Amino acid sequence: MARIAVVGAGYWGPNLVRNFYAHESCGELWVCEQDQQRLERVRSRFPGIHYTRSFDEIIDSDLDGVVVATTVGTHYELAKRALEAGKHVFVEKPLAVSVKKAEELVDLAAKKGKTLMVGHTFEYSPPVLKVKELIDTGELGRIFFVSSMRVNLGLHQKDVSVIWDLAPHDFSILFCWLGEVPTSISTTGNAFVQKGIPDVAFISARFPSGTIAHLEVSWLAPSKLRRTAIVGDKKMAVYDDTEATEKVKIFDRGVDFKYPETFGEYQLSYRTGDILSPKLAQHEPLAMETLEFLRAIDEGIVPRSDGESGLRVVRALDAAQRSMEAGGSPVQL
Repeated sequence: MARIAVVGAGYWGPNLVRNFYAHESCGELWVCEQDQQRLERVRSRFPGIHYTRSFDEIIDSDLDGVVVATTVGTHYELAKRALEAGKHVFVEKPLAVSVKKAEELVDLAAKKGKTLMVGHTFEYSPPVLKVKELIDTGELGRIFFVSSMRVNLGLHQKDVSVIWDLAPHDFSILFCWLGEVPTSISTTGNAFVQKGIPDVAFISARFPSGTIAHLEVSWLAPSKLRRTAIVGDKKMAVYDDTEATEKVKIFDRGVDFKYPETFGEYQLSYRTGDILSPKLAQHEPLAMETLEFLRAIDEGIVPRSDGESGLRVVRALDAAQRSMEAGGSPVQL
């Protein structure tokens, strides 16, 4: 059984601890956190776990894997040290804050023969996987465009823009669905609350297949929205993560072209058919994601959200950020 250390017990770390703690295939479990109060809170919830405030102690141990759930700016350094020490590494999104650093981590993991996995949790989500099935089986037809909103009031970050905070989710979902990466990205956005840290961004991406995607991410919205529309030439779908039950809806709607009977004539027929909400698997995405990391260590499988997946997302984030800083000019990938 894999022996794991979760580094960081702030906002997200305890959720990772909870899931590793529940897996029978997880052996020895450690939590590393410098803040004593956070450490005590986790200690009270999960008896029998080992605790330390020293990352060096984790690095020098014989543990198999290190899970990095710290602030974004520390991901690269902690992941690098863990890989250099011969550990398998799971890094929360994003993998790093630059393409160069992400590439270095991917190369280092390959050199060391260790798993590098990135916390793209939505790739393990039943609604996301259902939409992927609809696309892969051709039920939606050729995908025209994807339009997504991921907005809320907060939480403002101090070290990264809203692009690096929220858009990793949408890019990882897009790449999972479409099986391709953009050829160009253009972005507009602004910093309204904290100087130099954009809190709203509108991202447009063009893909080789002709599909286009529009992503809106914001910390400045009156309500929480997590809604994506996927429009194909056969059917359309809506994925709404805020829905309690019917998170995916399939719309038998579209526009059909009727061939002209005489030269120069054409007709469009609008189809408004049934709406179906398919049955979804019932499991927590984070439970499946953490289990996949354990299997990567014990069985040698390649995780769905591996280092290459993380690198693709970082390249897209970097392009979106650079486009925004250039006033919206497209950035080629």
